[in-house]
Formats: sequence, structure tokens, C-alpha cells
Amino acid sequence: MSDKASTQPKKIVIFASGSGTNAENIIKYFQDHDQTRVLAVFSNKKYSGALERAHKLNIKALHFDREAFYNSNDVLNLLKDMDPDLIVLAGFLWLFPSNIIQQFPDRIINIHPALLPKYGGKGMYGARVHESVIAKKEKQSGITIHYVNEKYDEGQTIFQATTSIDETDTPESLAFKIHELEYEHFPQVIQQLLEKDN
Repeated sequence: MSDKASTQPKKIVIFASGSGTNAENIIKYFQDHDQTRVLAVFSNKKYSGALERAHKLNIKALHFDREAFYNSNDVLNLLKDMDPDLIVLAGFLWLFPSNIIQQFPDRIINIHPALLPKYGGKGMYGARVHESVIAKKEKQSGITIHYVNEKYDEGQTIFQATTSIDETDTPESLAFKIHELEYEHFPQVIQQLLEKDN
């Protein structure tokens, strides 16, 4: 390990659109971690729970709109200045633009609440995923952590974890099981990816 790797903490930036429970879990996981820190949480929703949670945890909370994300390079330039080792999508619903993906190759990851390639793609997020899984009478579901490319949920898989589905499960009870998997595994996989880069 180089001196730089041992003295410079790894930097994470999180993108989230929703309530931000995964973002909060990741922030708290790395709070007492000398080698890694969360720099900021970005959200496309001005009043998202994710920004509120970040603010309460003294993490920079940044809102942006479509213009800043897709057309003006404002978000890209902010990311260049921060130079994160990993960009983590934690319930972020917009398709990532190719200019950001190209700037940070193999440094952007996403979590999906199903076992890809099943139940992925545009419009498949949150309750919609769990409703579809239950409707198809699947015996198991889970999470997929994957690299981000220019298509929804089609980047290379990094990690999957599964949970069984009981006949009595509803979309709500399945969502609870999936959240438990996310909270347990997502920070650990992030840490493993960052340590692998050392």
C-alpha cells in the first residue's frame, strides 16, 4: 500500500431520490471509519428524506435539477472537484448520464431490490418490484449490487443476496426483508470495493 493510500481516506458520494434510509445507514456505517468518509448526498428531489437525513448527520446535502444533471455539467463539475473514489446510488431513480459514467469508470454502483436480470429496467423500483415478484409467485427475491452503465440495471453484477418468499408474504413484508438485506450488505460491499482499490 502506498503512503497516499494509507493517509488519504477514501471518499464516497451518495445519490438518492427517496427517504434516504440506505444513505443514512451508509453514512452511519462509515462515521467512525478512519479510512473512509461520505462527502455528500446528492438528490434530484429538493425535499427528499435523503437530504434531510444527511443534513442531520452533518453531511453536505445537495439538490440538483435535470438541467444541472444532464445538460449544464454542473453536477459533473461538482463531482470532479470532490473526486470521489466511489459514487453510490442508494434509491436514485434517474438514469446516469454517460459523461459522468465516463469520468468515473467502474466507480459508480447501484443497489436494486431484486435479483437481476429479473425485475429490472426503467420503472422497476420500490413497491413496483415487490408487487411484481409477489404476483409471479416467486420463491425467492433479494438484492443486486452492480456497476452503473448507460442502461437501467444492466451493469455488471458485483454482489447478490437472497431471501425466501413465504406464501403469506405481501409486497410490504417482502419490502421489509429486502431492506434488511440492503442495510446488512450494502455498506460491507462498499467497504470491500474501496479496500480492493488500495
